[in-house]
Amino acid sequence: MNAQVEKSLSELVEPLPPGHPVTGMGWMTLFKKEVLRFWKVSFQTVAAPVLTSVLYLLVFGHVLDSRVEVSPGISYTAFLIPGLVMMSVLQNAFANSSSSLIQSKIMGNLVFVLLTPLSHWGWFLAYVGSSLVRGLMVGFGVFVITSFFALPHFEAPLVMVLFALLGAGLMGVLGLIAGLWAEKFDQMAAFQNFIVMPMTFLAGVFYSVHSLPPFWQAASHFNPFFYMIDGFRYGFFGTSDVSPWLSLGLVGTTFLLASALALHLLKIGYKIRN
Repeated sequence: MNAQVEKSLSELVEPLPPGHPVTGMGWMTLFKKEVLRFWKVSFQTVAAPVLTSVLYLLVFGHVLDSRVEVSPGISYTAFLIPGLVMMSVLQNAFANSSSSLIQSKIMGNLVFVLLTPLSHWGWFLAYVGSSLVRGLMVGFGVFVITSFFALPHFEAPLVMVLFALLGAGLMGVLGLIAGLWAEKFDQMAAFQNFIVMPMTFLAGVFYSVHSLPPFWQAASHFNPFFYMIDGFRYGFFGTSDVSPWLSLGLVGTTFLLASALALHLLKIGYKIRN
């Protein structure tokens, strides 16, 4: 009798094979849970960022539209819209995965996800996928509202969509890494306030880097966020401060490297299994 019980228990705790339906599609359950998590507080996670971007447009557009011409034939308000859209995508994609992980770690409910037979790939797809959804949802909301002020052109829509997907995916991965690293809310707030926020604001959202002094122009090219915003803006106007293909290559390479690091950290259970 005891032997039968031990055999049954061993079968229960035995890892499921890679092709098992639970391990194959189980990530969808966690993905839906993460999407519902931010959607239930959509006034805070979606509506509030949209309102913030619209306020930026109203203030900067009203003050500078008649005084600044970034490119011939493009009003400052129209120039500002793609930058605000992409900034919203990047910041909210990062906030989604990072806040979810740090909240689960501090509140202690991360153990329920650890008990599931999900592989590190399942975690990665669920957290990054939900971050991508939130980032694109906020970005689309910003675009729809700001389009009433100045409707930009669409010179290369496929390039625009590609940069939006890569940017949201990259920031979702970085948020995942930050969430694994952080152990308290203060660390996460410092990461977002002193790294993510300044780098997005200094990436050419409100200006063209060609208007900067030579030193700061060169410094801007070391900011990876600059390439995401500049490439995304190229999809609207067909002009950019650097080659869109260079931006695409740098953003794509950074995404692959960050994804490899995140998958490795998830595989070894970095700061989530002890």
